[in-house]
Amino acid sequence: MARRPVSRPLTAGELVEQLRALDPAGRLVPELDGDPATSIERVATPEAAGTGDLAFIADARRLVEARLRPAAALIVTDGEGEWASSVRLIHPKPRLIFAHALDLLNPPPAFVASISPGAQVAPDAIIDGARVEAFATVGTGVRVGVGSMICSGAVIGRGARVGRDCVIHPNATIADGVVLGDRVIIHSGAVIGADGFGFEHDGARWVKIQQMGSVIIGDDVEIGASSTVDRGAIEDTVIGDGVKIDDQVHIAHNCVIGAGTIIAGCAGVAGSTRIGRNCMIGGAAMIVGHITICDGTVVSGGTLVAASIDEPGHYTGVFPTTDHRAWMRIAAALRRSGQRKG
Repeated sequence: MARRPVSRPLTAGELVEQLRALDPAGRLVPELDGDPATSIERVATPEAAGTGDLAFIADARRLVEARLRPAAALIVTDGEGEWASSVRLIHPKPRLIFAHALDLLNPPPAFVASISPGAQVAPDAIIDGARVEAFATVGTGVRVGVGSMICSGAVIGRGARVGRDCVIHPNATIADGVVLGDRVIIHSGAVIGADGFGFEHDGARWVKIQQMGSVIIGDDVEIGASSTVDRGAIEDTVIGDGVKIDDQVHIAHNCVIGAGTIIAGCAGVAGSTRIGRNCMIGGAAMIVGHITICDGTVVSGGTLVAASIDEPGHYTGVFPTTDHRAWMRIAAALRRSGQRKG
């Protein structure tokens, strides 16, 4: 497995001190067991680790791999890995420490605010200390905050707002009037603010219902490649602070996703659904429209959520498709059976 070089090596002691600086309360500070002068030059998986590498062990079964390919340092939970590495960073959440270590060992290139001559930027757009790359398009009335990057081929529609320190990756689309908070990441191919799926049949054909709402995205949100978040019909679609959305997820019009919720790939959320705070939605989960899912709910991958969830918990349910009337009879029988057992 290839290993990613770091921009600058750190000693184990320096790494711990920089983690302490990130969180003065100490929640991110591992216990250092070993020589603090040990140099860490790269990150690696346990099976690929070697001299100068930092790896983490979240599963004790992988300690065997770590012993075969000794790393310069291991991030482990308490009481593990004494014989696998001479330097251990001990913390109950080794993967979390590894994530922060990756950021510290691989700092991004220095940011330089600029507007490429090859970008198409409306004369009245306000680009406030941001970077706009060649072939990006920034529409009239747009405002882009300090430290944000609009990558090549990205489109920012008329009247949109992009906050501070955002990254709009190549070929992503932020449609007219969409509002992004600070530190938002939109990956390539994502479309934020497409029309919601609104139509009414007049007896002969489907008549489009104009979608007049927008999309409001909070701070620290990340939306994966080729995902879509539709604008609201009249009111806005709202994505709360800290929401993380994987690739190829669809959020339909007028949905509200609560702060801190995470949604895995290929999930679909139908229109006017409200998902609470700090929920976890598994991959390929399907959530019907006009329902509410309460705070703290976990939905397993591939699960169909067809009714509101009012009590937090872990929900799973899959059933083969069948004739609708037959399914209604089966569902009624299952419900009666459950009530009798209860």
